[in-house]
Amino acid sequence: MLVVMSCDATEPQVERVCDVIRAMGFRPNAMPGANRTAIGITGNPGPVDPGPIEMLPGVAQCIRVTQPHKLVGREFRTESSSIRVGRAVFGPGHFPIIAGPCAVENEAMIMTVAHFLKEHGVPLMRAGAYKPRTSPYSFQGLGVEGLDILAKARAVTGVGIVTEVMDVESADRIEEVADMLQVGARNMQNFALLRRVGRARKPVLLKRGIAATVEEWLMAAEYILNEGNDQVVLCERGIRSFADQTRNTLDLSVVPVVQRLSHLPIIVDPSHGTGRRDYVPPMAAAALAAGANGLMVEIHPDPNHALSDGAQSMTLGGFDELLAKLRQLATACGLKSDSLS
Repeated sequence: MLVVMSCDATEPQVERVCDVIRAMGFRPNAMPGANRTAIGITGNPGPVDPGPIEMLPGVAQCIRVTQPHKLVGREFRTESSSIRVGRAVFGPGHFPIIAGPCAVENEAMIMTVAHFLKEHGVPLMRAGAYKPRTSPYSFQGLGVEGLDILAKARAVTGVGIVTEVMDVESADRIEEVADMLQVGARNMQNFALLRRVGRARKPVLLKRGIAATVEEWLMAAEYILNEGNDQVVLCERGIRSFADQTRNTLDLSVVPVVQRLSHLPIIVDPSHGTGRRDYVPPMAAAALAAGANGLMVEIHPDPNHALSDGAQSMTLGGFDELLAKLRQLATACGLKSDSLS
């Protein structure tokens, strides 16, 4: 249920409503707006009797919420959220890019990429210190050593760090280094991990599972918001289908669907979505044109010798060309010239 306060409701009246909701055994989620405050109710297993709340001073009306994803849905929050990560803003009117190698391989490579991104105005670098791999014999990342390298790259260049959290045990250490915590597709329904990043003080990038429906994806985000962290950015990275021409099937149609159902920003990862570096530029442009709120792209100084995902990683030169084309397209789509930074 959503409690809508009157325009002239006072802070004590809002707090009184929250106290009553807590006394009922539920959780109030106050959401101040431009003109009035709304209070969402979560934790209720079924419909809430609006009677005790409707009669409280300052309450304008109580609205029943029909969607199961309450906190991420537009019934609770009609305005689209804007989420800041360092210099980047994910939300309406912005199209920041996260770029970098799949994994932290060594310090020299990471520093090369970090300096390149700084020179090209790209605010965030992705790189995995811990890597979930299909085969146990594949490169699994450098772990703590990789985190130390990422911390040095940020200290030297100022580029923000986006890196994956694979389990609850490593979350504390990763949170010390990362500017944004990534929950990968394989962990989208790792509910213990979702609760943990929901208690984090950092924004979260939540990738869509390889066979997840939109509702399952939004419910995974609900776990994070329900723990108190509303700084969540969704990432479409391709889903598994019958097609085998690409690594996955990049579902760009989900962009307007998610934006209709949720106030959370959604970005697109065309690297994992296609699995081929030559397919990344057209799908990146398509994501911008579709109205996505940003991109995540894999790049590497020497992708043919990358320890993971080399086939889908763009060269630095190729990425430079892509940036130039995206900036032209951004202007044509009505975005500001600096929206990619």
